[in-house]
Amino acid sequence: MAFCPNCGSQLPEGADSCPNCGFSLSAPQPAYAYDPSDHTAEFDAQDIGNNKLYAMASYILGLVGVLFTFLVAKESPYAMFHARQSLKIAMCEVLLSLCLIIPILGWIAAPVGWIILFVIRVILFFQAAKGQAKDAPIIGNLGFLK
Repeated sequence: MAFCPNCGSQLPEGADSCPNCGFSLSAPQPAYAYDPSDHTAEFDAQDIGNNKLYAMASYILGLVGVLFTFLVAKESPYAMFHARQSLKIAMCEVLLSLCLIIPILGWIAAPVGWIILFVIRVILFFQAAKGQAKDAPIIGNLGFLK
């Protein structure tokens, strides 16, 4: 015995739609995906609109932009989210600089890592410009600066 997933009424054998509410049983149901790295819904739309420029500045200006954002927009959770993301990138760039101590391997790995971090910075800049707040690819799951 089958029941309608929409209204709960009993369905006749082999029915394509519910006789009570007309719910189509043969149509594919939408699949809702949850992206745990997307934090956009956690921020107020007005906060995003008012502080989008500060969020973008933290990516363009590097550490200077992070300090500027921490000083000017410290009351904005949206700007602080992006400042922390940019600070993660800057810390990874410093750690990559330490790889230059290792001859040959470090001399190759550090520039490749810097290029990857530059691409991540560009991606996050455009996400901030669109009003989105997503964790940084690759380094977003690092435990520091949550």
